[in-house]
Amino acid sequence: MQVESATTAAPLDAIRQRVAQRNGDPHTTALRNAIVKNGIQNVALSQRSAIEIQPTFSHEIETGPITNQQRSGRCWIFAGLNTLRVIMARKHNLKDVELSQTYAMFWDKLEKANYFLESIIETVDEPLDGRLVAWLLDSPLQDGGQWDMFVNLLEKYGAVPKHVMPETAQSTQTMAMNRLLTIKLRQGAATLRERHAAGATDAELRTIKEELLADVYRLLCLFLGEPPTTFDYEYRDKDKQFHRDPGLTPREFYEKYVGVDLDEYVSVINAPTADKPFGRTYTVQYLGNVRGGRDVLYLNVDVGTLKSYVLRQVTSDEPVWFGCDVGKMMDRDSGLLDADLYDYEGVLGTSFDLTKAQRLDLGESRMTHAMVITGVNVTDEGPNRWKIENSWGKESGHEGFLLMADDWFDEYVYQAVVHKSYLSDELRRGLEQPPVVLPPWDPMGALA
Repeated sequence: MQVESATTAAPLDAIRQRVAQRNGDPHTTALRNAIVKNGIQNVALSQRSAIEIQPTFSHEIETGPITNQQRSGRCWIFAGLNTLRVIMARKHNLKDVELSQTYAMFWDKLEKANYFLESIIETVDEPLDGRLVAWLLDSPLQDGGQWDMFVNLLEKYGAVPKHVMPETAQSTQTMAMNRLLTIKLRQGAATLRERHAAGATDAELRTIKEELLADVYRLLCLFLGEPPTTFDYEYRDKDKQFHRDPGLTPREFYEKYVGVDLDEYVSVINAPTADKPFGRTYTVQYLGNVRGGRDVLYLNVDVGTLKSYVLRQVTSDEPVWFGCDVGKMMDRDSGLLDADLYDYEGVLGTSFDLTKAQRLDLGESRMTHAMVITGVNVTDEGPNRWKIENSWGKESGHEGFLLMADDWFDEYVYQAVVHKSYLSDELRRGLEQPPVVLPPWDPMGALA
C-alpha cells in the first residue's frame, strides 16, 4: 500500500490551528447548534424570497388541473402534453382535458429500445470497455427525454385522451420496469456483439434485433397495457353539449383535436460555455428515441435573448415548455425558485461562487427537469417572476405551481421551446447551418 508523503497528506495540525479560533467564537457555537438541530436548508432559507415572490402575475394563462408524474421521470412528456392541452381546450371549448402520458411513454420505451439496439449494432467493433459503449450501456431505457423526442412520438404515434390509456402501477413507479427492460436490452447487446464476433451479417443482426423488440413490446404491454389502434372520443364541452367522434386513430385524434404544427417551434438554449458560441445550432451524438425521426437540435443564444422570446410567447397567451436544473435553490414545500433562496455563504462563512458556464463545465449543474411557463409578472423594469406549471401533484409547491424569480431564470434555465416567428433574421439563418455535433456526454446531452 502506498503511503502518503508529508507534502501530500492532509495537514491536519495546520487545519485545526486555522479553525480553532473561529470555533471558539460563541456565535459559531450557536450557529453549529442551529444547523445540527434544524439542518442547513432551514437555517439558510431566506424569508425575503417568501415575501417578495408572490403568487400573483400580470399575465396568466388558463391551464387544466395539475398533473402528477408520481415516481417516474416523465416530466418532459407531462410538460409537452400540458402545453398542448391548453391549445386543445381553447379550440374545442373544453374545461378539463388531460392527454395520456402512458400512451406516449409506451412508444418512447419501444423506440428507445430500437435506438439502443441500433446503436449497439453500429458500435460492435468498438471496445466494450471504451467510453462510448460504456455510455450506451449505462442507461439504455431511462424515463427522461427531450423536446424533439416528444415531437417524434406525436408525429409517429399521435396522442389519446388519458382515459383511453390510463396510468398503471408501473407507469407511476417505473423503477422495477426500467430495471427489467434494461437487463433485457443489455442481454440483447451481449448477444449482438457475440454474434457479430462469430461472423453474423448485418441482416442477421437485425433479425435478432426484431426478435428482441418483439419481446420488449410484449413486456411493455404487460407493464403499461396495449396501446389502442382506434377509439371513440366522447366528451362534454363547457356549454354542456355532448360530442361523440367514433373510430379515431391516435394520429387522427391528434391532427383533429390538437393540430399544432410542431415544425414551427424551435428549442432555444442558453449554454454560455466557451465551446458553444451563440448563434449556432448543436446536436448530440446518440441522443434520441425514434430512428429516422428528427434529431435533437438546439439553437444557442444569450440568456437575455432566450428570456425575451419566452416573454413574448407567454404574453401572447401561449405556454412555454422549458428545461432547467430544478434541484438548485428550490424549496419544494413553498414552490419557490430563487437564486438567493438559501444564504449558504452568509451562514457558513465561505463562498460557493461558480458562473453558469462553470457549473456546466464542472458537472455542478445541467438540465434535470421540464415544466411549463404559464405566467409572468412584468414591471416597468421588466419581468421579475414567472409562474410555472409543474407535474408533481397539487400538494407540491403553491397548489402545484412553482414561483420562479427572474434571477433564477438567468442561472438555472437552460432551454425553452418557442415559435420560430420570434427569432431574429440572423438566428433564422443560423438555424439553416449544419449543427455542431456534441459528444454523448456533453452537458447538453442531459435528459429532462
